[in-house]
Amino acid sequence: MTSDGKIKAGIIGGAGYTAGELIRILVNHPAVSLGFVHSTSNAGNKLCSVHSGLIGDTDMVFSDTYDLSSVDVLFLCSGHGKSTAFWAENSRPEGLKVIDLAQDYRDESEGYVYGLPEINRERIAEARLVANPGCFATCIQLALLPLAAAGKLTAEVNVTAITGSTGAGVKPGATTHFSWRNNNVSVYKAFGHQHLIEIGMNVHKLQGSFDKEINFIPVRGDFARGILASLYTDSDLTAEEATALYRDFYKDAAFTFVSDSNVDLKQVVNTNKAVLSIEKHGTKLLVNSVVDNLLKGASGQAVQNMNLMFGLPEKTGLNLKASAF
Repeated sequence: MTSDGKIKAGIIGGAGYTAGELIRILVNHPAVSLGFVHSTSNAGNKLCSVHSGLIGDTDMVFSDTYDLSSVDVLFLCSGHGKSTAFWAENSRPEGLKVIDLAQDYRDESEGYVYGLPEINRERIAEARLVANPGCFATCIQLALLPLAAAGKLTAEVNVTAITGSTGAGVKPGATTHFSWRNNNVSVYKAFGHQHLIEIGMNVHKLQGSFDKEINFIPVRGDFARGILASLYTDSDLTAEEATALYRDFYKDAAFTFVSDSNVDLKQVVNTNKAVLSIEKHGTKLLVNSVVDNLLKGASGQAVQNMNLMFGLPEKTGLNLKASAF
């Protein structure tokens, strides 16, 4: 802790989109002081030279060194697979809390707790190590887990979800650069997206008897941020019963809400919210779910988890305004 009682935070892998959003939140968080942001390739440059939205918020520079004993919480924002490599080269000081935004520990290996507060709030509050969920996984699970918790998943689940280009990371590639992505939509990793692993893990924790397929079609959108997931499955619940079930499941959730009308991305982009809508069409229960992939799907949820780990109100530093229009 700093002399004025603030949580000292450090970030490894500071140049990407998730790190940029995380820095934006933490430099304005009333209970946090940012100790270091590590990026070997940007060492010595101001944070705002990479994350230009930080102009006027901080004059801090990227560092190519780090002292893990100097911070209370460490956020790992490097690519998937790099967190395990980081700990192979570094020792974690006693008392240091870690929030990993990669997928390395989402199976809850090595003592990590899966960081979805809507189902693990109490465990997160007691944890020293938290594995932040994936963006698609967050959006889809919030649409699915109330049914599993009630033992109401009895048929195959079909999901189509579209994501903004920031979900692919800051490094340009053949399917991320503007001239390809603009005015274009495409399917990728159909039925085999890596986030199905963590989704299945938590569904089976809540409803061990579920033995049907979760069919997931991910779609690349031609917009920058946000995820809209549409999920349907056969259900004997009426729309009213399902809505009541979801509202009860999320009655204590800080950021997850059930809407009376259809949802859209502008309700959640630039916020840590998840908003759901529920419809019944014949035997099919349809649940639509929207999140900002960089906030509730990544950095916002990481700060929500940090707040829980340090005994702060969940919403601290996360009262962010939706873009709306």
